[in-house]
Amino acid sequence: MSKSPASHRLKPRKQPLQRRSANTVESVLEAAARILETHGVDAYTTNAVAQRAGVSIGSLYQYFPNRDALTVALIERESAQLLADIEAARWLAHSRECVRAMVGAAVAHQMRRPALARIIDVEERRLPLGERNQRVAATIHAAIVEALTVRDGAPDLSEASLVAYDLLAIVRGMIDDAGERGERDAAALETRVMRAVDGYVAQSRRDGAVKKGGRARRG
Repeated sequence: MSKSPASHRLKPRKQPLQRRSANTVESVLEAAARILETHGVDAYTTNAVAQRAGVSIGSLYQYFPNRDALTVALIERESAQLLADIEAARWLAHSRECVRAMVGAAVAHQMRRPALARIIDVEERRLPLGERNQRVAATIHAAIVEALTVRDGAPDLSEASLVAYDLLAIVRGMIDDAGERGERDAAALETRVMRAVDGYVAQSRRDGAVKKGGRARRG
């Protein structure tokens, strides 16, 4: 099946194959990031990005056909670190350690460059990236399920997948809201998020035990 015109417009024209071209693309992406976080979307044009990166507009267009394609590449760059941190957390032995490391990764993703993170959140919703966003969410959801089921100290949950979806929503909501308020204390935010996570997991475990007990009595 052929790609839609909209999705095709969001693809880079080509991938950098040599170090020099890779450096050019990275310079363009970093210039885009700095313009967005310091001047906002109104100042974010391909001409401004090329000038900030110190490359010709023709060099920029060699890789990115338009501003939205550049934005998608920036979204992918920023998401890559989050996904790498989530993957690293999956190697931790204990269930709560895994979950806490994932929360820490999400907080760091927001706090590392908060102004940029807020704009990227808006751009992710504006652009037709539903399939891509679902893929990222599914990757993180699978990591949470794994932490809740197969790690040492995993809670006995009757609906681990549903709990993981809820935790993903809780964490994302709290962190996004903190970003909107301009919060900067990463440690305090992580503590509050984990308080909510721990409370939800504990209540879910109790609810599961009650359901199991009820089924046992009826049996």
